[in-house]
Amino acid sequence: MRRKGVNYSKYGYIFSLPFIFAFLVFSLYPILYTAAIGFTNLQGLIPKPIQVLDNPFQNFKDLIYHNVAFRTSLTNTAILWITNFIPQIGLALLLAAWFTNQRLKIRGQGAFKVMLYMPNIITASTIAVLFSTLFAYPMGPVNSLFEMMGWSDGPIFFLQDKTTARGIVSFIQFWMWYGNTMIILVAGVMGINPALFESAAIDGANGFQTFFRITLPSLRTILLYVLIVSMIGGLQMFDIPQLFIVPSGGPDNATLTTSVFIYGQAFKGSYLYNRAAAASMIMFLIAAILSAVLFYIMRDRDAARIKKEEKKLRKAAKAAARGA
Repeated sequence: MRRKGVNYSKYGYIFSLPFIFAFLVFSLYPILYTAAIGFTNLQGLIPKPIQVLDNPFQNFKDLIYHNVAFRTSLTNTAILWITNFIPQIGLALLLAAWFTNQRLKIRGQGAFKVMLYMPNIITASTIAVLFSTLFAYPMGPVNSLFEMMGWSDGPIFFLQDKTTARGIVSFIQFWMWYGNTMIILVAGVMGINPALFESAAIDGANGFQTFFRITLPSLRTILLYVLIVSMIGGLQMFDIPQLFIVPSGGPDNATLTTSVFIYGQAFKGSYLYNRAAAASMIMFLIAAILSAVLFYIMRDRDAARIKKEEKKLRKAAKAAARGA
């Protein structure tokens, strides 16, 4: 006798409906609306009819060619992301290799991981207040330490110097996120087949050879994920540059990021919603292009080569079949 089965797929669709509804209302609609008003003249707090500009790309042209602050924000965003991500990924890889090294058998790994991850769960406002106090002028812990060690003749106004302001913001971003990156990489290393490490140890490979010949190549997908997420997070850098240095933007706009610029255009002064939307769309395009470049650079070349050869063989087989 045939037994009637129960189809549970409909329950999956039902459970997905709240997320789909929330996504459509709170994510997709704002994205589409933002993309649309970038081509209009929407400005100010008082509602008025929205009109598409005679040249729909005028807002984009004004930002790219005539807005010095926007170009400065792009440069600052790139500098702040690069200067915090390079040491972040380097230290995270080092710690991941250290924690997963079976030869070292480090004790108390859980406590170390919790302490290293702790800065990531502290709120940005708390961190901003903490570092503002540390680098306070004229009396602050860092200034007092410098004077006590004889490294300065007087108090240093760290937050009013372009180099030190950028350096502190980069350090804060690095300090907040290296623990999160480390946890992801540790999870990636633990997913590698242990037989590979055992074979390397039997063959006499040392720690450096194992790391560069087995661990890193096996982490290609995880590293791609870390790069993409970090790049998008770097382009959206807002909370620390906005809260840490007042007024936001720092000395001579040295810490003005694109997100801070967009916030200022939309919610300060003239309320230029159209210009803020255009800047957001430009950042979306930059993120998409950089993501595509990273996917291309980090692709599996051997798999791509094999796929290309298989495609050639299929074409040759089809040509031979047509000839026959």
